[in-house]
Amino acid sequence: MAGEQEGSKIDRLSQQWQRRRILSVLSLVFLVLIFIFSLYWLFVGRFYETTDDAYVSGNLVQVMPRISGQVSAIFADETSLVKKGMVLVTLDKVDAEIALKNVETQLAVTARQVSQFYQNVGQLQAKVKQQEDILERTQDDYKRRQKLVVGKVITTEDLEHARISVDSARAALDLAKHQLEAAIALVANSDLYHHPQIQQIAVRLRNAYLNLKRTTIYAPETGYVAKRPVQVGQQVNPNTVLMIIVPLNQVWIDANFKESQLSHFRIDQPVELISDIYGSHVKYQGRVIGLNPGAGNSFSLLPPQNATGNWIKIVQRLPVRIAINSQQLKEHPLRVGLSMTVTVDTHDRQGHALAKLTPNQVIYQTQDYNAQDLAGADQLVKEILEQNAQNISLPIVVPATSEASEVGSSHLDSR
Repeated sequence: MAGEQEGSKIDRLSQQWQRRRILSVLSLVFLVLIFIFSLYWLFVGRFYETTDDAYVSGNLVQVMPRISGQVSAIFADETSLVKKGMVLVTLDKVDAEIALKNVETQLAVTARQVSQFYQNVGQLQAKVKQQEDILERTQDDYKRRQKLVVGKVITTEDLEHARISVDSARAALDLAKHQLEAAIALVANSDLYHHPQIQQIAVRLRNAYLNLKRTTIYAPETGYVAKRPVQVGQQVNPNTVLMIIVPLNQVWIDANFKESQLSHFRIDQPVELISDIYGSHVKYQGRVIGLNPGAGNSFSLLPPQNATGNWIKIVQRLPVRIAINSQQLKEHPLRVGLSMTVTVDTHDRQGHALAKLTPNQVIYQTQDYNAQDLAGADQLVKEILEQNAQNISLPIVVPATSEASEVGSSHLDSR
């Protein structure tokens, strides 16, 4: 009996010793893990900031018409890949063609009218010269009659008639000069092409020509059609969104970090990104390109009012923009709106917390498809002028204007 009690006591002591040993080992392991974690955090972990509140963003290029019209054809649908310059939508051309023909006719008529202005200058120059000759002849006749009336060869009445003829010729010359000046005022200092009336109609023709060209709507950028609300037969205007194109080679990441994580963020810090669509086996490389100047709630329609008695502090998040390696995007394309896990390496803390340089180049642009169309409009204007007028590129020359004035003055003074 005593031996059994002694044996059970020894078993209990052995079990207690084993438990103490296990607890000691566990405590040691726990302390080692804490030590390792502390070392990791001290030398590695504290330099990395991670968030899963990050999403793919990109340019949403809206395709909109420049004029009003009715949709006659659509060449791309949702999920379609469109190339820059590809025809996407065409509008009915009938109204634009009629408007262009109307302005072409007006330009042709105006060209003939303005061309007549230049012809009138030549006619009136000849008329002034004719009136100068008439005045000179009547003045000579008047002088001869003055001598003849002294010898009583002619009567005083004949001399008075000669004087009246001189006055009439002088008045006719003055009238011709004023008419010439008025004609010159319509054409002086410009050739036919640059005449104000021609330019006025030419501007209208360019506008009508462009409106006809704008019935064909092109893709402003290469990308995928994400949305196509337009339908065939729909009446659209310049405020109508026909479709939305997303260039997937120009996406970036907007990562929303807590304000407590941002103290060591700097421009150009390296970033590692993992997308939910591909998983952890695809790791994108990127860099920080900008920090938003305000938290998201500051730009909301109704900003929060914290000056109340029931205020509760909420940790705010600030958007950080991250650029992705373009080659990786080609190999593993992303879509706008996808979730990402972002880890920023903050080892290098020598950079700027905010951008310090103002961009001095175009960040994003598309082709102006109306540049060639405007050249075509100018060519059309030139062709119409060549068919309906002369002296298109030669300015009006009126060398006889000043001479006519001098001649007229000398004749008037000779009285």
